[in-house]
Amino acid sequence: MEEKLPDNIVFNYETEKFDASQKSYPTSVGSANFEPLVVDKSSSATANHYFNSKLNELKEEYKKLVEEYNWTKLVYEAEYSFQPVVGHIYYLYEKKDKNLWLSLISPQEWGSVRQEKAYVASFKLDTIGKWQKCEDFI
Repeated sequence: MEEKLPDNIVFNYETEKFDASQKSYPTSVGSANFEPLVVDKSSSATANHYFNSKLNELKEEYKKLVEEYNWTKLVYEAEYSFQPVVGHIYYLYEKKDKNLWLSLISPQEWGSVRQEKAYVASFKLDTIGKWQKCEDFI
């Protein structure tokens, strides 16, 4: 008759080896309790909220970037016969023939000639060559 080992010793009789270290569950008396993990899936809602809000921020940033690009392109395509200075405010007008032109003169300074020009917006040139739309002064 074979000698029976105590229950707290893990011995595999088929391989005739001690294989406690190869088991996927605790095998010694002092091991932590063996309980299934409880997965909290509510954290996925938090993660989804984070990703959705980040996506919305990126969409808004993209929309703002496209708008800045369009305004800058519009000003650079306008007619003007002076060298713009960084930080100064310039005024974009539309002629009757729909061509745009950039002016040093504000809409208030035109006086009675103002009907011939449609004021579009005010812009300021920044240091990287981008035209920033300013709040309207009308």
